[in-house]
Amino acid sequence: MAARKDGKGRALRKGESYRKSEGRTRYSYCYTDPFGKRKYIYSNNLATLREREEQLIRNQMDGLDVYVAGSATLNYVFDRYLSTKTELRSTTYSNYRYTWDHFIKDGFGKKKIGDVKYSDVLAFYNHLITELGLQVNTLESINTVLHPTFQLAVRDDIIRKNPTDGAYAEIKKRNGGSRKTRHALTVEQQRSFMQYVAKNPIFYVWYPFFMLLLGTGCRIGEAIGLRWDDVDMEKRLISINHSLTYYPRREETYVCEFRVSKPKTEAGVRTIPIMEQLYQILLQERERQKQEGFCSNEVDGMTNFIFTNRFGNPHNPAAVNRAIKRIVDAHNAEEEIKAKKQKREPVMLPRFSCHIFRHTFASRFCENETNVKVIQEVMGHADVSTTMNIYAEVNESITRQSLENLAKNMDVF
Repeated sequence: MAARKDGKGRALRKGESYRKSEGRTRYSYCYTDPFGKRKYIYSNNLATLREREEQLIRNQMDGLDVYVAGSATLNYVFDRYLSTKTELRSTTYSNYRYTWDHFIKDGFGKKKIGDVKYSDVLAFYNHLITELGLQVNTLESINTVLHPTFQLAVRDDIIRKNPTDGAYAEIKKRNGGSRKTRHALTVEQQRSFMQYVAKNPIFYVWYPFFMLLLGTGCRIGEAIGLRWDDVDMEKRLISINHSLTYYPRREETYVCEFRVSKPKTEAGVRTIPIMEQLYQILLQERERQKQEGFCSNEVDGMTNFIFTNRFGNPHNPAAVNRAIKRIVDAHNAEEEIKAKKQKREPVMLPRFSCHIFRHTFASRFCENETNVKVIQEVMGHADVSTTMNIYAEVNESITRQSLENLAKNMDVF
């Protein structure tokens, strides 16, 4: 079949048309959108039309035409949102991706972004709380990735309003009004926990690692990634300059691996003085490793990690939490029997995660240090309000002691 041509003898491509009426030239291109509807683009000259055709093809390949029509799924828009967040640290990126894939992708994520209403978001959040039994803390993480996904569509003029606006606040109000508070260990609980670990024939191997967490306030990723290269035993300083992240290696697999990343914030790169008790523990640990061997396993080219499991690999945070759970349960069972024999109240330990060590360190630090900037620097917080509002927990005994000290130092009554 001979190719169709325009008035200048140029061959027209499939889908292109040419018409001239009343002295005016008109070119058009007919195509079918992803939903089976026939659509057209127009131009007064062939060159411009073909530029638009090429852009249309690129948009179709990228899914942009579906996006602009408000018919893209939330999954598509989330991927688009993540592609714009080039500044995200690997830990944050991994957390965002895990949260989306685990809670949103296979259900709510398949909805078309233009169809989602505020009531849909409320229904989804209610489902997560009431039927799946998620905590408000987890819902906050879900909202953290869902809200900016919709916000990107708002800024791109795909939808007029963000349907997640106010939804999380409403659900939170219905379910207690605030997120679950993480409480630091009291002095008595902290002492009881560490003494139990030190004397237990099974759990004593964890004592140096727990001493590091309670003696520095390091984040768990910073602690498991600590190397002997980062410790200056002469100057008694620890350099926090990286973190280890444990996350899925690739999609559709349960295999995980460690990767080296920067600390959570720029302020997270810091130097922490080594207190005397921790210094002595590190000396003992180094002497032990001189005899038994130092860590030779590598993670992104790094090795010589201080704290490892029996396979010579850095500790997995989940394994640390499981160890804490076993220790707490064993302690409480023994303490309850011991307290009955001694006719006293038992010192029972709450179940907690490894992050509570950081809270506990900050609380002890704040109880003994008044310079907030010093506390902020050691904790590695970018904002001092984080130090004071989240980690600096004051308990009743400390408040009472402070008032008693005030009465002694102010003889005005």
